[in-house]
Amino acid sequence: MKANEIRSMSVSELEAKLAELKKDLFMLRMQHATNHLDNPTKISATRRDIARVKTVLRQKQN
Repeated sequence: MKANEIRSMSVSELEAKLAELKKDLFMLRMQHATNHLDNPTKISATRRDIARVKTVLRQKQN
């Protein structure tokens, strides 16, 4: 997910996206723990997306 896409979202959309990404991260961690995860780099990519969304949310709140 690109930063430009995130910046074009509204605050409510960003909060929904953040909740979705956190849920995805949880599922990825569960799959990794049970050795069912095909691509472990998805975990770090999801963490970066969460950080991007949080950063833009903070910028829009101020």
